[in-house]
Amino acid sequence: MDDLAGPAATETDEAISQGETAQLLSLKDGDTFLVADTWGDVLGGADGLFSRDTRILSRFRLLIGDKRPSRLSFGLSGDNAAFTMHGANRRLPPMGGRTTPRGVIHIERKRCLSQGRLFERLRLTNFGLDEVMVPIAYEFAADFHDMFEVRGLRRPARGEPLPARLTGRGVAMDYDGLDGVRRSSVIAFSEPPWRMDRDRADFMFPVAPETRVDLYVEVGPGAEDPPEALRFNEALAAARRTVATFEDRGGRLNASDSAFHTWLEQSRVDVAVLTTELATGAYPYAGIPWFSTPFGRDGIITAWQMLWLDPSLARGVLSFLASRQAEHVSAFDDATPGKIMHETRRGEMAAMREIPFGLYYGGVDTTPLFVALAGAYLRRTADVDFVASLWPALRAAADWLDVYGDSNGDGLIDYIRGENTGLANQGWKDSVDSVFHADGRLAPGPIALVEVQGYAYSAWRAMARIAEHLGEAGRADWAARAEAMRAAVEARFWLEDLGNYAIAIDGEGQVCRVETSNPGHLLFVGLPSPARAALVTRRLLSPQFDSGWGVRTLATGSVRFNPMSYHNGSIWPHDTAIALAGMARYGERDGVLKVMGDMLRAAQHFGNRMPELLCGFEREPDEPPIAYPVACMPQAWAAGSTFMMLQSALGLSIDAFAREVRLKRPRLPDGVDLLRLHGLGVAGAQLDISIQRSSAGAAVTLGSKSDRNVSLVLED
Repeated sequence: MDDLAGPAATETDEAISQGETAQLLSLKDGDTFLVADTWGDVLGGADGLFSRDTRILSRFRLLIGDKRPSRLSFGLSGDNAAFTMHGANRRLPPMGGRTTPRGVIHIERKRCLSQGRLFERLRLTNFGLDEVMVPIAYEFAADFHDMFEVRGLRRPARGEPLPARLTGRGVAMDYDGLDGVRRSSVIAFSEPPWRMDRDRADFMFPVAPETRVDLYVEVGPGAEDPPEALRFNEALAAARRTVATFEDRGGRLNASDSAFHTWLEQSRVDVAVLTTELATGAYPYAGIPWFSTPFGRDGIITAWQMLWLDPSLARGVLSFLASRQAEHVSAFDDATPGKIMHETRRGEMAAMREIPFGLYYGGVDTTPLFVALAGAYLRRTADVDFVASLWPALRAAADWLDVYGDSNGDGLIDYIRGENTGLANQGWKDSVDSVFHADGRLAPGPIALVEVQGYAYSAWRAMARIAEHLGEAGRADWAARAEAMRAAVEARFWLEDLGNYAIAIDGEGQVCRVETSNPGHLLFVGLPSPARAALVTRRLLSPQFDSGWGVRTLATGSVRFNPMSYHNGSIWPHDTAIALAGMARYGERDGVLKVMGDMLRAAQHFGNRMPELLCGFEREPDEPPIAYPVACMPQAWAAGSTFMMLQSALGLSIDAFAREVRLKRPRLPDGVDLLRLHGLGVAGAQLDISIQRSSAGAAVTLGSKSDRNVSLVLED
């Protein structure tokens, strides 16, 4: 995601370790998210309650008789809107002469996020024969650390934490930032504690046999009315409605195989949970915990993955990015006119310009991807009016490719950071060590990445098509630029002896003769000749790349190969999905289905969801995939990869202008005998399509549709 994500993950291992002693689970609502362990506790590592890139709750631990309860079960609801932990008391100290044995009091801890606040209900139920005095304590703290502090960056100075203010039913904690903003966190209880100080609240509840007692807790940035059952229930209902709003958009999928269907449903929920309704429309935030904010590249790729099912996501992404397009020159921001945003942050460090990521443009690929997505959206929807409203932004982005994208005039789109505070590498593999030569030397800038040339090729082709539909001039010029880029890539990046494309050409004009997954993105945009595409497909499906859990980012045997690295040998689901989509574009199906099946089995080990990345070790019989220790989960383009892979297996494409849905040599994943697609919106029509396994591959039938002028076309 950025070069702090790889190296900083290593640097902060000690700080994060407390929060990783147990699995971490997350909830999200808008610009607020919570990461806690399976007891529901926040212990101050990578966990916490975060609001607008600031941790407003750094400790939140429940104790029953000064001990953690015995945990019976835990989990998120099916829609990811609520967390529940079931537990039981450990042996309680004598109260009035009696000791309460363990397992008498059932403890249910249920919570959700809504409107930027944490709502929790603690329920105590007595299954014993005697009344029990249950001592409860909450430990809490708010360190108001910026997200980048949590990730390991040290600051030269911090603002001033103010003394905690006790309110009778809670505590208010405040912090005056160096940016002049006061940040607050208020913890409120439905019952007044019998004892309370700045970091702990103690309660004593008598619980009669066969009865229950509820305590409600709220945490948020401002003062509210005292917590109560009604407010909790309303918040829980609102949280579920928010997820359902995004999950129900677009077409729906139903698979006969329960494991595959569960994967589809969890992936859809993950995308929905990460999606936030902004003033410009729906936008998928990149991932929790490190990247719960709009990213340009991630938003575009996720929207593209979901485009065939739900084009509204692409519309929201395009609108937001157009509104944040650079109009200035700034080395610190890596900004030049026409460039599309890489990342935006709203914490104190961004406001103080201690980091450049407040509104940062250090991504070389986001600008051509923005244009290419607009072209794909137009073909999918025929929404000419909306794309016409984007035309000034699209023209500015295309001009950026010509004016600023090629810094050294060699005809290739390249990057070199403006200042040392920015990202050293500015493609999707943006670790400091991700672009190098075959002998291990890091590549000097400006660097021209192979996949970025493919994105530029796709962008110019999109501009030609958009201009034609809008009646604008320049179609032939953009088409010619695209063909010139195709010729340049074929001539300068192809490695005949390896049967593959090089990852990059460095600032000295030297080719980085390293085999990576990047050429899979060239297949995705359709740049290579069919013969070369077949060779690249063969390499990406070879044991050097295919680990048995997905496609590695770097071939085994390469210098710097490390299956535990961030970008040099790990497996990224979105990267694998893009490569598979490229292979499918050139007719590959068997390899797509094989790798997709591997990814499904990997997902089953991660709660039926794909993490941001996983380690690239070879798959061993009867052993699970190896997790990358600080990967985001959920992560938007990892979740969206499920739908891109399915689209590839089906050979599905949609042309709203032609009013056609095409399936070319469709195949169903292993174990799936029937797949139903409901309510696929095309040119105002709603289609239901059934795909059933057959001896010939798959039989396709069209169910009800609201407009008979939309055609379903099957291709051999």
